[in-house]
Amino acid sequence: MSNNVIIFGDSYSTFENFIPNGYAAYYSENERPETGVTKVEQTWWYQVVEEAGFKLALNNSWSGSPIGYTGYNNTDCSKSSSFIYRLKQLIESGFFEKNQIDTVFVFGGTNDSFSNAPLGEIKYSEWQEADLYFVLPAVCYFLNIIKQTLPQASIYCMINTEIKTEIACCMKDACAKYNIVPITFNSIDKKCGHPTIQGMKDIKESVLSVLNK
Repeated sequence: MSNNVIIFGDSYSTFENFIPNGYAAYYSENERPETGVTKVEQTWWYQVVEEAGFKLALNNSWSGSPIGYTGYNNTDCSKSSSFIYRLKQLIESGFFEKNQIDTVFVFGGTNDSFSNAPLGEIKYSEWQEADLYFVLPAVCYFLNIIKQTLPQASIYCMINTEIKTEIACCMKDACAKYNIVPITFNSIDKKCGHPTIQGMKDIKESVLSVLNK
């Protein structure tokens, strides 16, 4: 049985040379004094893959990226870093035909929250392109497309601490709607808004506790 994993993430899930070329990385071997994370083995996802016996098919993570189309300073991410655009690119390239994916981790919403992108309203159907510039409909749209693309996969949506309540609630509601498993964190040790070595362990332990249920 294969256990191929794909990750859709932002800075929390990056590590230099372990994400696609051209994607921005936050974590690397060049120490960021605030987090202490300088080895890929210290990242939450590397630890989860190792301890759960998964095989990493792709880490599609981009530092600073929102799920929806609106980034920091109102930048348009509809053709660059947004989770939605990156997923569409993989679909169009035939990635999912060429690679069996059994497990999906989605860890986003942080930059949608911190950039103060417009929230909009939860919407579960008939999305227009304009809706995807608003966080709540974009979250629903993204999770819907993931579920449609990979109906047999186990999909986990990770909900960060310190994000806007509306976004966290939307993620939980969309998970219930699309039969996706939410992973909600009680606490993650962070410095400068990013997981430390301990914070990465906090994430890993929460993920494994859900996987082992």
